[in-house]
Parts: sequence; structure tokens; C-alpha cells
Amino acid sequence: MTRYKRTWRGIIQRAVEEEAGAPIDADAVMVENPPRAELGDLAFPMFPYARILKRSPTEIAGRVAQRVASRLAEQSSQGAAGTQRIEIQEAAHPVPDERGLAAAEDVAHIVQDAGPHDLVIVLVSGGGSALLPLPVSGLTLEDLAETNDLLLRAAVPIQEINAIRKHLSALKGGRLAALAHPARVISLILSDVPEDRLDAIASGPTAPDPTTYRDAARIAKRAGIWDALPSTVQAITLRGLQGELEETLKPDDARLAQVSNVLVGSGRVAAEAARAFALEQGYRSAVLASAVQGEAGLVGPVLASIAHEVLGHGLPIPPPALLVAAGETTVIVKGDGRGGRSQEVALSAAAGIDGLEGVVVCAVGTDGRDGPTDAAGGIVDGGSAGRVRAAGLRIADVLADNASYDALLAAGDLVITGPTRTNVADLLLVAVAEG
Repeated sequence: MTRYKRTWRGIIQRAVEEEAGAPIDADAVMVENPPRAELGDLAFPMFPYARILKRSPTEIAGRVAQRVASRLAEQSSQGAAGTQRIEIQEAAHPVPDERGLAAAEDVAHIVQDAGPHDLVIVLVSGGGSALLPLPVSGLTLEDLAETNDLLLRAAVPIQEINAIRKHLSALKGGRLAALAHPARVISLILSDVPEDRLDAIASGPTAPDPTTYRDAARIAKRAGIWDALPSTVQAITLRGLQGELEETLKPDDARLAQVSNVLVGSGRVAAEAARAFALEQGYRSAVLASAVQGEAGLVGPVLASIAHEVLGHGLPIPPPALLVAAGETTVIVKGDGRGGRSQEVALSAAAGIDGLEGVVVCAVGTDGRDGPTDAAGGIVDGGSAGRVRAAGLRIADVLADNASYDALLAAGDLVITGPTRTNVADLLLVAVAEG
């Protein structure tokens, strides 16, 4: 089984590397000089732009920003003065902190000074919602952090979390693009959300927002957290409902006319890369889905049942098989233990494949960090549940305490990659060896 685990770790590595490289190539078509018609609205001459403004609300800011800056310097007829100075400001995720606030204020200060002859390049990836927290007037960072924590603990789906975040932010929901108006804005976007909705990725700083204050209030009440929200957050939402505050930007907003949002990577790309590598290794492989959602402790047993189906009936494909999915699950926080959503998926799957030979289930975050831990996720096999029991732990109790990290650590089943410099949601693998 160790050999099989080694194979699947290679598959994970290939998927992450494939995705990490995807956004880099986009800079090549962005600044063609002179432009080529077949490249569409991303191809434009550099000479009309007096300044090139760069800020990166992203977990991969340095790497991508340096490549974009270098390309701009090479292609610009004006030498792209100043593009070699890249400033990286670290911040907390998933709960915003003072460092993120300072970075967000810096971004707002820079882009609001942009004029009609300036170009603003925005690099966006998952995590931007927490990393770029600039509250609207009347709110504090503490209000945002408390609201974010309530949403995460209630296991609210990411699209709904972001609907609330957008209406409490001065930069999300297209408001960054509004600040940059009338400058030309190009956003290169890595998706970490199901269905790759541009308004949901990092809460859509340069994308139109289909949600409203009414949606935000409805989501909070349905999740049972409205009464627990800070009074200031309730007041802002109610003022928005009454029309006293401007809505987030909608598709017909004139301030979005000079904005191009370009998706350059997603969970689907990572899933396809994993599938391609598995085929190279001689396995049958298929992508099941690229928009998996649901509570982590329920998704794991589904993956286990798929393994049983492959092992017992050869469906949807016979062994040796690797089935791949991507998406973003949620965790209802009930305990005080360490863990993350991918670790809970893996541990809950371990109970379902207990005793099975030749079966591996893996769940990892493609950014290399699952929850507030140093692990990317977990990789379990038919012996994992036994190893957890041997450590004196019961999987049901561990999951109830949200302590998946410690159980997987005891079983030797944590996946620790370190930062991967990309973020396209989570990768889920079900592997079944032949005979």
C-alpha cells in the first residue's frame, strides 16, 4: 500500500504543478506590442498607458507579479517604468487581520489615483476575500473578522459567505474596479470556487455582483447567525435594504466598461492534470466532477462508496482506477480540535474503506494549507482506521471534535506539501488497485 500512496502523491504533485504554471502563460498574451487581432480584448498596444499599476490580492502574488512585471518591462514601448518594484504584503487567512487591512488600504490608495491613461493589473486567486479586507464606512476589521468566523462555523457555502462579505467591503463586489475607474483594468483570475463564478472568487473585486443586501440578510438569517452578527453589520445591511447605501456593482454599471476579467486557472485544470498523470502511469482514470460541495464529513463516505463500487462492480471504470474530483466542501465547527475540510473528508472516508485492500482516498487543498494547520489534507487507505484505533482514538469522536489533524497524524496519513503558490480549491482522489 505504501507504493500506491507514493503513486498518488505523485499525482497530487503533477496536478498542483500544472495549475501553478497556468496563470504564468497568460501574461504573454496580455501585453503584445503590437497587438494581434486574434488575441481579442487582451491584446492592446502599451503606448497609451502612462503608468502601470500592480497590486495582487492573492496567495501567489510574488511569483505571478514578477512574471507579469518582467513581461511588461520587455514589451512596453515606454519601458514600463517602475514595473520591477513588487511589494508583497502578507496577511492572515481565513480570518482577516491588521496586515490584510493595511494591504487593502494600500491597494485602495493606489488604484483610486488611476486615470484614463493608466493600466491597472489585478492578480486574483482564492483567499483574496480574507487577504484584502477593507470594511465600508461604519465597520471595523473586528466586525469583519467576527462575521467571517460566524459564517465559517455555520458551514455556510462559499458563494453565500462571499455575498455577505461583498456588501461589507469597500473593495469587493466590483468596488475595486469602481475605485480604479476610468483606468483600464485587467484581472487575471485563478478560481478556487465551484463553477468558477467570477463574482465569487475573492468576492469579485473587479467583477459585477448579482447579489444584493436583501440576499445578504436572507443568508445570515437562514444560517441562524443574524442575531449573533455585530450590531454594526446588522445596521449596514438594514441601511442597504432601505436604499440608503449604494449596492455593489451590477453588470450594466458603466464603471465596468473598461474592465476585462480573465479566468486563467481552475479546479478543473488540476483535476484534468491528475487524470492525465494517472493515465501515464497505466491507470484508467476519469474526472467525476469539478464543483463538489457539501459538508466534509458527508463527502468522505460518498468517496468511500465510490471505491466500493469500483472494487465490487468495476463502475464507473474497472481497476486499476483513479477517479478525480475538485471542489470545496464545508465544515460545521462543533469542537475545539485541529483540522480542516480536506482532512475531515479523508478521515471520514477512512471509516468507509476500513479493511479494504488496494484502495486509497485522498483529499488535499491545492494551496498546501488545509484550515489553520500545516497540512494540505490527508491520504488514507484500508488500514488507516485501524491505525487510528491503535492510537486510542475513535473516528466518530475525532470528527465530532473537529480533530482530524491529530488522528491523521497518528495514522501517518497527513499530506504536508508546504505552500504550493496556487489555489484552485480542493482535489479529491479515489484510487483502486488491480486485483
